[in-house]
Amino acid sequence: METDVLMATAREIMAPGKGLLAADESTGTITKRLRAIGVESTEDNRRSYREMLFTAPGIEEYLSGVILFDETIRQDSSYGKPMRELLTEKGIIVGIKVDKGTQALPNFPGEKVTEGLDGLRERFAEYRELGARFAKWRTVTYIGDGRPTWTCVESNAETQARYAALAQEAGLVPIVEPEVLMDGDHDVDRCREVSREAWRIVFERLMNHRVSLEGMILKPNMVLPGQDSSQEVSPEEVAEKTVSLLREVVPAAVPGIAFLSGGQDAVAATERLNAIARVEGSPWRLTFSFSRALQGPVMDAWRGNADNIAEAQRIFVERAQCNSAAVRGQYYPAMDKMAA
Repeated sequence: METDVLMATAREIMAPGKGLLAADESTGTITKRLRAIGVESTEDNRRSYREMLFTAPGIEEYLSGVILFDETIRQDSSYGKPMRELLTEKGIIVGIKVDKGTQALPNFPGEKVTEGLDGLRERFAEYRELGARFAKWRTVTYIGDGRPTWTCVESNAETQARYAALAQEAGLVPIVEPEVLMDGDHDVDRCREVSREAWRIVFERLMNHRVSLEGMILKPNMVLPGQDSSQEVSPEEVAEKTVSLLREVVPAAVPGIAFLSGGQDAVAATERLNAIARVEGSPWRLTFSFSRALQGPVMDAWRGNADNIAEAQRIFVERAQCNSAAVRGQYYPAMDKMAA
């Protein structure tokens, strides 16, 4: 394990004012999103959409890295060069999603574990040859009656640690994503309680597997009420509960925290990120690793029509710029033309 290289890559990913685009949707997920805007999910359409994102003018000012799916890291662009090179030519670091999605946890109704450890060492070697410098593995925790169970939380924490150890062995920075989902009607305090336990056990397992904390990045959820809850919380309350929890369970050795957006809409995610960044005294660099909160407005503008590419790219760069300001605590609604 080349610790110095991992640390340098992690610092590069967490460059001030820059964040990550999670363009790593599985074929099933991207198919659902394309169908929602009336676009057939063919390989050419998926290529066209992602190529539009990667070639947006000036996006490198706001993005340090992009997380790719297996199809994309192997795919050629319409220009004849590999898609990954569209990013590296802009100085954007290529990452790769390596988990193979979630499956039901036997004997634990309503809970899921993430799969994909089999053959991962060999896949890491191939992805590094393809130019990947970091990786991502996502686990999910549901909140509900009797959920989560200790078995589910522990099982997912163990897979996160084994994945992270294998990533570092291969020279890739692991992004560890233990997402506590917004599904449900729980309140914000219940989310904080569950997130605390899930993240605490993840770090316990990471240390058990001798993962270098200095050479990894955490990708957590924000502490929020469930999407079916009637509870209203301000961005400042979200920030206080999120940062105070991170201080309880995340070692200061971790160089960076890149928040996921989950089910939040684009503007709300930016407002909450901005409030989090304004909380003083965090020992880590903070940023975003958004998927839908960056891409949702872009897809709505594009809708598979080549005539809409310039406008969709403008919106994409605008959203990235707003989130870049937010990680500095300098976002304000008047910046966001999409707020209306």
